[in-house]
Amino acid sequence: MIEFLNLKKINSRLSSEIEVACKRVIESGWYILGEELKNFEKDFAAYCNVKHVIGVANGLDALNLVLKAWKLQGKLKDGDGVIVPANTYIASVLAISENNLIPIFCEPDPYTFNINVTSIESVYDTRVKAILPVHLYGQICEMAEIVKFAEKNNLLILEDAAQSHGSSLNGIKAGAWGHAAGFSFYPGKNLGAMGDAGAIATNDDELADALMALRNYGSKEKYKNIYVGVNSRLDEIQAAILSVKLKYLDEDTKRRREIANRYLDEITNSFVTLPSIKGGENAHVWHLFVIKTKHRSLLQQHLQTNGISTLIHYPLPPHKQEAYAEYNTFKFPVTEEIHEQVLSIPMDPTLEKQQIDKVITAINEFKP
Repeated sequence: MIEFLNLKKINSRLSSEIEVACKRVIESGWYILGEELKNFEKDFAAYCNVKHVIGVANGLDALNLVLKAWKLQGKLKDGDGVIVPANTYIASVLAISENNLIPIFCEPDPYTFNINVTSIESVYDTRVKAILPVHLYGQICEMAEIVKFAEKNNLLILEDAAQSHGSSLNGIKAGAWGHAAGFSFYPGKNLGAMGDAGAIATNDDELADALMALRNYGSKEKYKNIYVGVNSRLDEIQAAILSVKLKYLDEDTKRRREIANRYLDEITNSFVTLPSIKGGENAHVWHLFVIKTKHRSLLQQHLQTNGISTLIHYPLPPHKQEAYAEYNTFKFPVTEEIHEQVLSIPMDPTLEKQQIDKVITAINEFKP
């Protein structure tokens, strides 16, 4: 069986370095908010070319805490609208509703599956105070135009960069375009920890200062709490592991692009629609390679029969989830077609040539 993503194989390549890093943490006797976290925050900030990175417990907390901080700073208030793509993973929307803000859903571009200025303009009204662009599947949104629109209308931008570590547009990386960005280091991400982990990137000194307190019970000094904060800290073990893996991120991204280029060049089945890229090769880091077909169930079964694992990202959009019953009657035709037809095929930097060959051949041989 060709696995969709072989995390054991991915991590085993670095096992000796990871073991040294973990041993260093264990022997240090310091496991929370220590030097490993500081070092990773510094290195990842340099990688993203931002002033500050604040490590938190997961990607959802990264988005949630930025919105919480902006409310504390008076930049947002209960009931304000946040534009968010209708086809995103539910975490993007959970962060909005958790802060008593209103998700303003907009349709994505039907080719890139990312939102753009046209889609943003179609839903913009006076309720809207922020935009949450999601760099879906690893492709950065058309951020230059989104930034211009936001500046014109005095809107905050919070990038959901959970899937886009290292993607860039016009030489600017994901995470450095907005007022802040949330990253996830869930194990399956391009830069993945060995457990839950996340981070916030920003160039805003005041925001960074508030976030460092908010993640730690609202405290800058032990037992003195200035905010109603939370416990959301990227621990030393995960920070140490991420520091090891960060050194190899660009190398893995290069391999992902090589695999994606083979898929793009060699998958020729007319029943399958391949991903579209805007902004050049660096715009996409291929967290996922997502094809689209009206015959998804049949194709997925065909690939399974041929020993190829696939996943669906995602079966249901947020507005169709039971958790958001108040939005279940909303209609987003582009989004709903995407969720009914997308299929993610193996994308793993450890895939071997014969495995890639097999995936391509199996898809090309498919007939509904």
